[in-house]
Amino acid sequence: MTNVLELRDVHRTHGSGETAVHALRGVSLHVVPGELVAVMGPSGSGKSTLLNLAGGLDRPAKGEVAVEGQVLGALPRRRLAEVRRRAIGYVFQSFNLLPSLTAVENVALPLELDGVSVRTSRREALRSLADLGLTHLADRFPDEMSGGQQQRVAIARALVGPRRLVLADEPTGALDSETGEAVLRVLRARVDAGAAGILVTHEARHAAWADRVVFLRDGVVVDMSERLAQPEDLLVRPEATA
Repeated sequence: MTNVLELRDVHRTHGSGETAVHALRGVSLHVVPGELVAVMGPSGSGKSTLLNLAGGLDRPAKGEVAVEGQVLGALPRRRLAEVRRRAIGYVFQSFNLLPSLTAVENVALPLELDGVSVRTSRREALRSLADLGLTHLADRFPDEMSGGQQQRVAIARALVGPRRLVLADEPTGALDSETGEAVLRVLRARVDAGAAGILVTHEARHAAWADRVVFLRDGVVVDMSERLAQPEDLLVRPEATA
C-alpha cells in the first residue's frame, strides 16, 4: 500500500548556537490510507513541529517529507501551495478563521482558491458543516460563534473536499467531552473512507481512536504501538534512548 505521508530521518532545529532547540532528531514515520496515527508526548517533545513539517508549513533541516510520493522540500512555492490546498487538511490549535467571512465561506475558501466554482464549493462546504452538526451556523461570522463552534468550523474546513491527508493538532481542545467525541468520530470516519490522518493529543482516551500511537520525547520517537491498550503506562514510561 502506498504511503500518503512519509517522514524519512527528519531533523528540525529552531535557533542556533547555545540557544538552539533540536525539535526533531531523526524521526521517521509513514501513514497509509485508512490509518489514523496518534502522536503523544510532553510539551516541547516535537509534536507540533512534526505536524508543521508534514503539512508543508516548515522544512526539515535534514531528511525528507513526502506526501503522496512528492517530496515537499523539492517543490517550488506555487506547487507546494497547490499540494497543501488539494491534498492536506490542517486543523490548527488556533482556529485561523477569517473574521470577514461566514462559516460556510471559510470552509469553502480552500476549494475556491483551487479553482472550484462558487456553487460547488458552497455545496461541499455545507456538507462538511453538516457532518459536524453546524448547518445552523453557516451564515454566522466567527465573532458570532463560541470558541467551540469556531473550532468545529475549522475542522469542517480541514475536511472539506477530497483531501487525502488530515493533520489535527489537539482538535478537541476547545470542545466539551461530548462534542469532542463527535469530532473524533467524524475524523475517524474520514480516515476509514480512505484518508490518512495524524492526531496530536495529550488525551489517552482520544489516542484510543487511532490505529497506531507514536510517543515523542525530546524530538525522538521513543515508542510506537498498535492502539493504546494501557495508555497510562506509556505516558509514565521512563525516557528511552534512541
